[in-house]
Amino acid sequence: MDNFEATSLRDALVGSVTEEWVGRRITVCGWVARRREHGEHLAFLDLRDRSGLLQCVVEGSLDVRPEYVVRVTGTVTRRPEGTRNDRLATGAVELTECDLEVLSAAEPVPFPLDERVEVDESTRLRYRYLDIRREAMQRSLRLRARVVATLRSSMTAQEFVEVETPLLWAPTPEGAREFVVPSRLHSGEFYVLPQSPQIAKQLLMVGGFDRYFQVARCLRDEDLRADRQFEFTQLDLEASFVTQEDIMAFVSRAVAAAAIEATGEDPGEFATMTWSEALDRFGTDKPDLRFGMELQNLSDAFASTAVKAFQAPCVKAMRVPGGAQLSRARLDALTEQARQLGAKGLAWFRVTAEGLDSPLARFITPEESAVLAGVDGAETGDLVLVVADEFALASRVLGALRLTLGAPPVSEGPYRYVWVTEFPMFEGVDDEGHLVAAHHPFTMPHPEDLDRIETDPLSVRSAAYDLVLNGWELGSGSVRIHRSDIQSRIFSALGISDEEAESRFGFLLGAFKYGAPPHAGFAFGIDRLVAIFAGVDNIREVIAFPKTQSGADLMTGAPKSITERQLRELRLRPAPKG
Repeated sequence: MDNFEATSLRDALVGSVTEEWVGRRITVCGWVARRREHGEHLAFLDLRDRSGLLQCVVEGSLDVRPEYVVRVTGTVTRRPEGTRNDRLATGAVELTECDLEVLSAAEPVPFPLDERVEVDESTRLRYRYLDIRREAMQRSLRLRARVVATLRSSMTAQEFVEVETPLLWAPTPEGAREFVVPSRLHSGEFYVLPQSPQIAKQLLMVGGFDRYFQVARCLRDEDLRADRQFEFTQLDLEASFVTQEDIMAFVSRAVAAAAIEATGEDPGEFATMTWSEALDRFGTDKPDLRFGMELQNLSDAFASTAVKAFQAPCVKAMRVPGGAQLSRARLDALTEQARQLGAKGLAWFRVTAEGLDSPLARFITPEESAVLAGVDGAETGDLVLVVADEFALASRVLGALRLTLGAPPVSEGPYRYVWVTEFPMFEGVDDEGHLVAAHHPFTMPHPEDLDRIETDPLSVRSAAYDLVLNGWELGSGSVRIHRSDIQSRIFSALGISDEEAESRFGFLLGAFKYGAPPHAGFAFGIDRLVAIFAGVDNIREVIAFPKTQSGADLMTGAPKSITERQLRELRLRPAPKG
């Protein structure tokens, strides 16, 4: 507001008017937020623009309603004693002796724009152009703009060059379902909309750009949820002659700058842990560090147990502070959740002054009882949950229960960032017996594990890394393969023949023949980062025109059918609905 310059229609924003302006005659423009009558010939209007509200006192007959767009010229005056409104930045003043001009009339709005009124989300999305007039949406979208500007500034300061990459592209190897665009000029052939600029930015490294970034629009045809939309925005970057640690440092600086801009607080140094440590301690590769309840490995203590339920490769436990108060129905629900996640069951133990209270208490030895009663410093009134199974399954089940029982909303502070490194190179084997890449086929294996690619591939770590904030994955990246011998070994492990590699990635592999520098990159979701900063748990609240959970745009009616003429031009025939 301090940088506002007068225009032909107005010379001030309503939110900038203070007691220092008393006596000045000014012109402001905006929407009528509220109208209050005071007798037959006097009305009080709350005028709203992007900066706030200002009360205008208008004499004479007045034919305006809420959401009319008006231009008001008046004199800034102190409000009479006892009528100040300390909840408003302009609450000490008002405009009097007003001349009012209606710039645009408005029909009655389908829902109140007052923040105190709850409105169904489908109605909000159908009339999104009205919804974004609300203070909360204005605040979120303006916060988003400040965050994006700060990220751009940080990347530029770190000598990254912003380059725009194509939206019409060839299919990429990143695993997610792509949006396909038919070509009118090339019958029967298609473009895809980019899941990310992955290959394009690697080609920029071959082209000698050294450090690239982009605020990139990306699209994935995947099921929507609170942290996912068909189209999303990410900060995308790539750099040459760097290590994993260099990329993490670049990103940490940019995110820290955005955090300071959004919250006013420096997040300090980001935590770092390996993928295996995250799974062991938190049961997930997206650990939420805002609360305790870390998982404990009790396998050694139960190695010779006589309890059949605990006779498994791994026995993991978790303390739930105060959890002894949970009802039996709640415990049964947690047990059912564990089973749905793949566990054979869930053992629970209430810690009481007399010892452990559990259906299994009489079957365990005093030594085992002492171990359980001491999990994570358990005290009287706590609950201990136990899952016995394979390490990964036991960890993931307890990790999910940890979030169910202890996680605050993702948007609640404090903000806890963590880098997760050394992800597995491969995530399993497909139906044809081929390995499946956990990231993408251009991810560099961990240097220490190169000799195990052919002999023990599922133990191979990758030079991949994720940034996590409050349990949400913000983004991921990796060191890229730039050597043809390593790339050939990875393609072979994935069951990609030389012919298929040439067909799918020939232009990239061809470029690598002409001198590819060592390079690495990263991308993170701006929507998710801003949602957390804005204090909301759904990225739709920080996107101007989002889709619904079903992928529909309620405002425009998209997706829609196209005309017969368009179909003929594209040589397409619509499939039957059903």
